[in-house]
Amino acid sequence: MRSEFSDFIATLARYEPVHLFVHDADVEADARARLGDAAVRYHRVSLDDVWFRDCGPLFVTRPDGAVSFVNWEFNAWGQKFSWNLDNLVPEAIAEILQVDHFEAPLVMEGGSLEHNGAGVFLTTRQCLLSPTRNSSLMEIDLMDALRDYLGASEVLWLDRGLEGDHTDGHIDTIARFVGPRTVVCCVAEDPDDANYAPMQENLATLRAFPQGFEVVALPLPAARLRSADGERLPPSYANFYVANGCVLVPIYGDVNDGRALEILRPLFPDREVLGCMSREIIHGGGSFHCLTQQQPAGPLWREERAW
Repeated sequence: MRSEFSDFIATLARYEPVHLFVHDADVEADARARLGDAAVRYHRVSLDDVWFRDCGPLFVTRPDGAVSFVNWEFNAWGQKFSWNLDNLVPEAIAEILQVDHFEAPLVMEGGSLEHNGAGVFLTTRQCLLSPTRNSSLMEIDLMDALRDYLGASEVLWLDRGLEGDHTDGHIDTIARFVGPRTVVCCVAEDPDDANYAPMQENLATLRAFPQGFEVVALPLPAARLRSADGERLPPSYANFYVANGCVLVPIYGDVNDGRALEILRPLFPDREVLGCMSREIIHGGGSFHCLTQQQPAGPLWREERAW
């Protein structure tokens, strides 16, 4: 897993600066040895897990380019694992960057939200309405929060995510915007696969939205990967990370790896679309989008400058 992780970081560092949180001295020494002179800045911060997309902050920008972030509550996908250290990550980032930010008093994970850069958000009911996150809130309340904190003008809902996804159906494993009006949607091609029906439902829902999105079907890996205890894993090519100049797509040594890359390449004509191995990383439950959180370019907000 560390070999795959370091290969991913080294590739990413060729395109943009990388900040890497390391749990302790031993982890930092191992990472430095693997990454060599890659453009990585290390931060010694204790963590419960590696899924920065979910425990980290969600950055926001003003029209004038000023950058801040929203600090949501994190409870390990509905109190499934330990989370006390991970919930402190946004404050550690605020200290490192010396940026003022906003506090949002509800549970939200970055992987549960996908947006097109023009105010339209995608999410799933399975995740956002799970009773172990914000049990007292309804769809309208969550839509209001996304409007107030992230500037959402529309929130569009799919129903379910992948079998074996312990996040309760994060959107970033099933549907991703690749442009303001273009969405890739994962499909399972075997009708006997438990993912077949829910992915077909998502595909139909996306195509029926009145916004008139172009929807591109993206196959899931053909092999049904399982953990050591026999539980199904949720590998997906949709869990890619869009960087400056490249798109890093998780691949799994699967017969569909090449097909997925060829489908995605025309959708990102201004970037290199590269496959990086994630067959071991997926045993933790996620991949490259889950591991990362991008910081927009721009001056950091201070309270003396009104937001």
